[in-house]
Amino acid sequence: MRIVLFLLDTLSFFLIGAALLRGWMNTRRLRMAAQPGPFVIAVTDWIVQPLRRSLPRAWAQANVDWGSFLAAALLALAYAGLVHLLWGGALPGVEALGFALTVPLMALQMLLRTVLQGLMLLLLVYAVLTWVQPFSPLIGTLGRLLDPVLAPVRRIVPTVGGVDLSVLVLLVLLQVGLMLLG
Repeated sequence: MRIVLFLLDTLSFFLIGAALLRGWMNTRRLRMAAQPGPFVIAVTDWIVQPLRRSLPRAWAQANVDWGSFLAAALLALAYAGLVHLLWGGALPGVEALGFALTVPLMALQMLLRTVLQGLMLLLLVYAVLTWVQPFSPLIGTLGRLLDPVLAPVRRIVPTVGGVDLSVLVLLVLLQVGLMLLG
């Protein structure tokens, strides 16, 4: 059973993360022709396109890619429902809440965990590329994606000897967030 749950968790993280990345890239107005744009489109088009068609027109004209974010939420709910069914409705520590509260709480936890782990992954790739291949085209994309979360940390953490420690500080904060999320 643990293997099935591991595989379900991994697949869900991958799909939810791709939907969130697609929504974030569109919200930040990044070109989807450059990687990872074509990849996340290929992975998520099957769920995002029908959702976009079903959303009200006002939502489609907003500066937020609601179709992608809604897809991530629905994938998280599907994950939580499947985990709940696989455990036979007896999830440790939450059996008293019932299905109506357990599944949305698990879905929210999965969404938050995916956001935190996804940011950690992007930050690690960004940090390695800035040291190994600083003129890579991916650096510009990652920089635009990560700038909104790095900017507040950069205002607080000074550059030490020409080295920007904001990525390291944010990685530690994200790890603490994952620990608190449990």
